[in-house]
Amino acid sequence: MGYLKELHGMTLLGGVPDGTCPECAVKHEPDQPHNGDSLTYQYKFYDQHGRWPTWKDAMAHCQEDVKKHWTQALTERGIEIEKADSGSEIEIEVGLKNE
Repeated sequence: MGYLKELHGMTLLGGVPDGTCPECAVKHEPDQPHNGDSLTYQYKFYDQHGRWPTWKDAMAHCQEDVKKHWTQALTERGIEIEKADSGSEIEIEVGLKNE
């Protein structure tokens, strides 16, 4: 027990490493977005909102100029920001095979 904490500095059930954002467990300035790829952020957000976060959610607390900068940078890397929030809902079709 405790291997994740020893290897990575945290567990999903424990706290975040000292000096990191309590929401995403990444070191960033408070006026910058949370790390939308952080599993800590994703699971905390899901627990609070019942859906997976988008990058738009990760930037929600930021000033407009910061959002614009991050939206441009992420878009240049092929990441769509302006998807509707419903885009984070995933439909899964499950088929059972009778054998």
